[in-house]
Amino acid sequence: MGEFFKKAFRDMKESAKAQHEVDKANLDAVKAESKANWEEAKAMGKPETRKAMMQAARDEQITEANKRKAEAEARIDAVKKK
Repeated sequence: MGEFFKKAFRDMKESAKAQHEVDKANLDAVKAESKANWEEAKAMGKPETRKAMMQAARDEQITEANKRKAEAEARIDAVKKK
C-alpha cells in the first residue's frame, strides 16, 4: 500500500513539473505576443509605416482579384469551346 502512494505522489510531482513547463511556455508566448502588438501599434504611429502596410494590403487584394479574373476568363473560354 505504501508503494502505491509513493508512485502516486511521484506521478503527481512529474505531472506538476510538466504542467509548470507548459505554463511557463504559454506565459513567454503571451509576453512575446504582447510586445509584438505594442511594437506594431507604435509603428502605426509613423505615417510611412502605415502607408507601407496599407499598400501591401492593397497589393494583396489586387493580386487576389487578378487571380479570380484569370479563373473566370478560363471558365469563359472553356464554355465557348464546347
